[in-house]
Amino acid sequence: MKNYKNILIIIVFSQFCCTSLWFASNAVISQLINTFNLQDNALGHLTSAVNFGFIIGTLIYAIFNLADRFPPSRVFFISAIFAALFNLVCVLKFNTIFTLLMYRFLTGFFLAGIYPVGMKIASDYSKAGLGKALGFLVGALVLGTASPHILKEMSNSFSWEIVFVITTILALLGGVLMFTLVPNGPYMKTIDKPDFKVFFTVFKNTKLKKAAFGYFGHMWELYTFWAFVPVILAFYKTVHKHINFSVPLYAFIIIALGSLSCVLGGYISQVKGVQYVARFALKASFVCCILSPFIFLIPSVYVFMFFMCLWGMFVIADSPMFSTLVAQSATLSNKGTAITIVNCLGFAISILSIQTVTFFKSCISINYVFVILAVGPLVGLVFSKSKKESV
Repeated sequence: MKNYKNILIIIVFSQFCCTSLWFASNAVISQLINTFNLQDNALGHLTSAVNFGFIIGTLIYAIFNLADRFPPSRVFFISAIFAALFNLVCVLKFNTIFTLLMYRFLTGFFLAGIYPVGMKIASDYSKAGLGKALGFLVGALVLGTASPHILKEMSNSFSWEIVFVITTILALLGGVLMFTLVPNGPYMKTIDKPDFKVFFTVFKNTKLKKAAFGYFGHMWELYTFWAFVPVILAFYKTVHKHINFSVPLYAFIIIALGSLSCVLGGYISQVKGVQYVARFALKASFVCCILSPFIFLIPSVYVFMFFMCLWGMFVIADSPMFSTLVAQSATLSNKGTAITIVNCLGFAISILSIQTVTFFKSCISINYVFVILAVGPLVGLVFSKSKKESV
């Protein structure tokens, strides 16, 4: 059995490589709009298509207990192959909004075998330090999510299609590394046949239910914030016309800094506890949502960017903590299924949030739109608290 630290590094790197597929279309959305004559609202629809595919994928993976019945590294590998394939075909010249939505949906579908399955694999290798391990793993997801933006920043020297090609190659590499270098973990327990009851009984576990509702509140905010970071940056530039900066570069920085907060949160959880870190981050991101109408009025680009960076860190820091609480609350035999179910419902909520913000963005000034995101952290704080805690 390989050294645990080396295994974790491989898991983290593979997760980074494969999740680079998630926001590939977002990073080059302006080029997609011009190339395929799309509407301006294509950003929200393409982002939702990935997340909707992920929801359906996690639903199928959970119902058939795929991560608990088969070697999870194999599930990860096969999912990475198909996700990479459907990402690559987005460069075909005859694409329309309908084909692009279909390909992004299918990419999201097979990401269901990457993100939650990667967390399941990490939990098979870790028990006491799971919060720290998932901090690294979700940190890899964040970097993978942010990477298309930095590729976009570099795209002056190559075409937009290269973003899809590079993310495809990364996903294939991540799948191969996971399959060839990560065997079954020491805490892995499998089941012989599908247990369809798990999907309906998992929330009878009170601890798991509290953790799940914290995660759901966090998911109302997270992917909508990530999807609209470039929009926020671009709008700030229109308000302050004397200020100029690279939107893709700063979108990358703001999102990527979340990987640092995930890792730091993992270490802090070893001292203060997983629940403490999760709720602190949820409170901090709630405050950021409430203050969001005022950030566009800030005349200093440095203060504005500092706020956005803090928001980018707090918005994700609770994710590995709530996932840890879910994994620790589930039984060993259905841990993979429980994580997948919670992911499924969380991403369903993220689609509702993205579409809600997309709708209100066309009705009211963008200054006030992102206050809507505060609903998620508030609900998460109320429903995830223990009896001894205050909101």
